[in-house]
Amino acid sequence: MTDHIIVKAETWLVERNIPLFDRSRTGRSPMPWDIVVLKITTDTGLVSEVSAVAARSGRVTESYLHDNIFPVILGRSIYEREAIWHEFWTIDRHITFFPVYLPGPIDVALWELAAKAANLPLYKYLGAYRTSLPVYASGLFHNEVADYISEAKAYANRGINAYKAHPPGPWRTDMEVHQALRDELGKDAILLTDPVGEYSLEEAIRVGRHLEKLDYLWFEEPFRDFELHKYAQLTAALDIPIAGTETTRGCHWGVAQAIQQKAVDIVRADVSWKHGITGTLKIAHLAEAFGMRCEIHTTTTGPLEMANLHVSCAIKNCEYFEYFIPETVFQFPMKDPLPVDSLGYIHVPDKPGLGVELDWDEIDRNCTAYQQKEAK
Repeated sequence: MTDHIIVKAETWLVERNIPLFDRSRTGRSPMPWDIVVLKITTDTGLVSEVSAVAARSGRVTESYLHDNIFPVILGRSIYEREAIWHEFWTIDRHITFFPVYLPGPIDVALWELAAKAANLPLYKYLGAYRTSLPVYASGLFHNEVADYISEAKAYANRGINAYKAHPPGPWRTDMEVHQALRDELGKDAILLTDPVGEYSLEEAIRVGRHLEKLDYLWFEEPFRDFELHKYAQLTAALDIPIAGTETTRGCHWGVAQAIQQKAVDIVRADVSWKHGITGTLKIAHLAEAFGMRCEIHTTTTGPLEMANLHVSCAIKNCEYFEYFIPETVFQFPMKDPLPVDSLGYIHVPDKPGLGVELDWDEIDRNCTAYQQKEAK
């Protein structure tokens, strides 16, 4: 068997300067939503092109990749995924914790290269369970209730009848958003909410009981993910499923603590924040062992969203695909949009690997730095 040794790793830093959130959500630090594009090449000519989110500082992300990440993979076989994955955890412990989203793109690239070597689409290489699943439109924070209504209706008109709000706070305003969405979209619309972690326990219980009356599908991240004691009390008090662990550090080890303490009903994972396909599969299978769903969280960058789709089609305990909007922002740097049909279903590509083609014209137009590292 050919080992397919990694011989070159290249990056393109793409500065985007897209203001997506106001200071109430980002603080005074700028958040331009940069992207680092990665190209990994083997001695046999296999290539994987993926991307890393670098929302706060693309230059820091690119430096970490070249200084700490690429030395681990260059000269290694693409089949050493598990050894490489654990080595990243060792390095993370001993260099004061690098950004949580850095190992993920590398792990995705290794899986894609292996799938390409097998001439299989990634979901089949992982072990196919399905070829499609329904999406829910997942919007940004808005200042006005009417903005949530118009956004949800626009996607409903495209066949996407499921919508997740990120309400702006405080909690009473969030309840107004929740009520307005149900009133305007009707009883058949599938609605979810994610206030992103600022409630007290008492507030969360009030909001959750209101959501139960409105028949929302789930209630996500009312607290920070490390507030497990509050989560455990909330899940005990409410019938609506509570979703969490999106930002939990420690991959499956961290998620295991939330499960053990009965802090959530649904766990969250994705190939960016949970150390790639390897980490996401560990979490999904852990959740399955406890009879829980693992709903895959957006990565906010196109090629990794496609990796999320392949993973979602290779596990049983995921019901929906998170379709982050506006898609023109979050599907960059892919050339083609995510394959969502007129009925609101997304379909996994059947080409070898991820089945993704990058928009190199757009990458080159916005690229501010290029670096490469080769095996010695």
